[in-house]
Amino acid sequence: MLLAGEVKGELARIQPARGCCRRAELLGLLHGSGGRLRTLDHATARTAVLLAGSLGVRVDTSRAVAGDRGRHPGARHHLVVEVSRQQLGTWRWVDAPACDRRSFLRGVLLGSGSISLGRSGPHVEFVLRNADAAETLQGLLAAMGVRGLRTSRRGHHVVYLKGLDEIVSLLGLVGANGGVLELETQRVGADVRARVNRLINAEGANLARTVRAADRQLFAIDRLERDGSLPRLAPPLRETAAQRRRMPDADLDTLAAALGVSRSAVNHRLRRLVELAGERED
Repeated sequence: MLLAGEVKGELARIQPARGCCRRAELLGLLHGSGGRLRTLDHATARTAVLLAGSLGVRVDTSRAVAGDRGRHPGARHHLVVEVSRQQLGTWRWVDAPACDRRSFLRGVLLGSGSISLGRSGPHVEFVLRNADAAETLQGLLAAMGVRGLRTSRRGHHVVYLKGLDEIVSLLGLVGANGGVLELETQRVGADVRARVNRLINAEGANLARTVRAADRQLFAIDRLERDGSLPRLAPPLRETAAQRRRMPDADLDTLAAALGVSRSAVNHRLRRLVELAGERED
């Protein structure tokens, strides 16, 4: 099964050829954080440094500890990348070509997003520090045909995606082709398993009904034989009764083929045998 880290690793390995796309991705990495990227992921930090360097943008890197004020001793180290936001200039989504928009969303996913591919289903969320950034991102996703929902958690603003279709659409937009292939494979596998389970359940239910019906029919035939009624029945009923005894587990189609009559004719005869046995009991 594909791991969430592998999806981010795939995204981090993408190297946009065009300068405008590199700029858009770097701006996505910094979305909602000014010019300061703070991440636990080395690949994401390295991507920010490489993008900035390729654009000639000033960048400083440092290492900080989450809880460096003593609140969380022993916490994991965060990588902090300071980028000169001013050097990147003005960038507007509405004026950007499709390739830049996809690059921007890839940067946001790397910088602020988290991906979960657990058994409960895939889940993607973006954790942002201010409401404006979350609202903007939700609108940008909608513009690309991806429906994001919003909530808040511990002072942060979260945009999240639910549903496989939305997540596959997002990963396809940002270039995570391996992730898309894995999720589609999982979807097909789940559909096949569900279909097989439905067929097995239906077959089991049909078999149970066949067995119950055959028991009733055999009991009725035995009753008619005990009270001497069976030999006096019409030849088609006697023939059907004899065939049922020879094939106690057969379904109607098998009995019909053995008798050389239609399925409905066999069903009618067996039902008549059960009715006659009930009349004898009364």
